Amino acid sequence: MTGIKLVLMISPPFELLCEMGPCLVIRKPAGLLTQAPPGIDSLESRIKAWIKERDQKPGNVYLGVPHRLDRPVSGAMIFARHARAARRLSEQFEGRLIRKIYWACVSGVVEPDEGTWVDHVRKVPGEPRAELVADDHSEGRRAVLHYKVRARAEWGTWLEIELETGRTHQVRIQSSARGHAVLGDALYGSTVPFGVQHEDERLRAIALHGRSITFRHPMTQEMVSIAAEVTDQWPAEVLAAQAAAAAGPNAANLPGPA
Repeated sequence: MTGIKLVLMISPPFELLCEMGPCLVIRKPAGLLTQAPPGIDSLESRIKAWIKERDQKPGNVYLGVPHRLDRPVSGAMIFARHARAARRLSEQFEGRLIRKIYWACVSGVVEPDEGTWVDHVRKVPGEPRAELVADDHSEGRRAVLHYKVRARAEWGTWLEIELETGRTHQVRIQSSARGHAVLGDALYGSTVPFGVQHEDERLRAIALHGRSITFRHPMTQEMVSIAAEVTDQWPAEVLAAQAAAAAGPNAANLPGPA
């Protein structure tokens, strides 16, 4: 009984959205690496340290990381506490069976109200960025995303995005290439600051957020869909819609394109 009380009393140093058996769904904050070498702060190291303390585990803690979010991006992420669950989740990602919805605030007026962007993307050798290349480029990988305009405002356009593929910096490079850089994303041409302007630029956020993730639980086969909220640094249009969604089906309708 004492052990159970101890587990319940230890709060995680991160936002735990859901824990179902070996699966953890966690809201990654912007400015934090998903993974990093030993000695460097990361979401992975924080989760491992928490599990080790909470469960009083001796030795090393296993944590499967079947996908990642870029450092300046926030949102819902899945982690696995044993190898079998991690392998099954990885297979879902590889088979494009996991649905990922992103929210992005970008510069300019995106038209039409919904559409599909198809490009070929490659990781630039020796640099922390991606670029679009010709369809027949030997290093190019097909990148496909589907978007809907949720609102337009003076600062730009709020998009809801569903990724069909998961390429390096995919949303960031595909939107920027069309003249719609994600707010705060200086790496891809944004000149509009977003969120807290930390002196250390690595800690700064961009207006890209993994809003929800839907997957089949690797052990129970149950479908699981989890949403992660944005912070109050986001534009009022996004926060109002988020609050309405949290209030339930009787809340006011979410805003459509203006």
